[in-house]
Amino acid sequence: MAEQMNEYFALASRPAGTPALEHFTVKKEELNMPEDGQLLVKTLYVSVDPYMRGRMKDAKSYSAPYAIGEPITGGSIGRVLHSRADGFKEGDIVAGGWGWQRYGIIDSKACRRIDPELAPITTALGVLGMTGLTAYFGTLRIGNPQPGETLVVSGAGGAVGMIVGQIGKIKGARVIGISGSDEKNRYLKEELGFDEVINYKTDQPLAEALERACPDGIDVYFDNVGGDITDAVIPLLNRNARIPLCGQISLYNQEKPELGPRILPMLLTRTVLLKGFLVGDYAAEQEEGLRELGQWVREGRLKYRENIIDGFDNIPEAFIGLFSGENLGKQLVRVAEDEEN
Repeated sequence: MAEQMNEYFALASRPAGTPALEHFTVKKEELNMPEDGQLLVKTLYVSVDPYMRGRMKDAKSYSAPYAIGEPITGGSIGRVLHSRADGFKEGDIVAGGWGWQRYGIIDSKACRRIDPELAPITTALGVLGMTGLTAYFGTLRIGNPQPGETLVVSGAGGAVGMIVGQIGKIKGARVIGISGSDEKNRYLKEELGFDEVINYKTDQPLAEALERACPDGIDVYFDNVGGDITDAVIPLLNRNARIPLCGQISLYNQEKPELGPRILPMLLTRTVLLKGFLVGDYAAEQEEGLRELGQWVREGRLKYRENIIDGFDNIPEAFIGLFSGENLGKQLVRVAEDEEN
């Protein structure tokens, strides 16, 4: 192969508040060959996700923080250039977590082969990957929407939120989506079949907009956002409501926590289930989830949207855009064209 060097993005410094381009730096290193059980992969696409912001803090969490100067890891898709692992060959398409770099040396046990004939390969980072599984398990294992119930999802125009709403519709629930864009809300209602949509920036007071959209209260609240939106939802929860706590993107860039309403008394008196979760909690059920998601996609019952930005150099900019709500659906970056070598 012609290239002898690898490039990767690393943290230059830890952000205080919203990340900026100055917090990222490109580094180069010699491109090595894989050892036994490893693959050399050329990156085709990378994912940028809100959870990565938490790993940029030097704080204890469910995953170790990113180290200054080391590659930023995350969802990636690539083509195998060289294999020293049984079951993989040159030319295979694989998905894994080597992250924001042009090439990856990866353990074959830490990736999965993608069949380009079944669906576009990008879906392995979205609806048929971690994004879809997050929506699937959070909605069905925790939210458990029943026919006729009301499901509200915040961040509904994002990659997880739009899948949550569609799963709710598949299960017979009445679905209300909250986003910050009329364009997103038109897509949710006209293309995805959401029953009602709310623009939290313009439909004010938000509590009144929610009350109009949810005259029978709320049975399931899939929380991607937190903050003022969650504060407005809590008073409308019905008895035995369920809250899958998936994300808190409105709070990720805050250095000091906000003081909001004390919600625990309302959760107690209405016997509400609030459960935070990680998609890894359901690793043993991953294949089941992917099979059902794949079937819904093939049947046309589950639609997805991808926002793809071209160019390795644009990865940080695509990530930063998540926090201003620029993306409709899954945000990806195309690092290289899907061609051999």
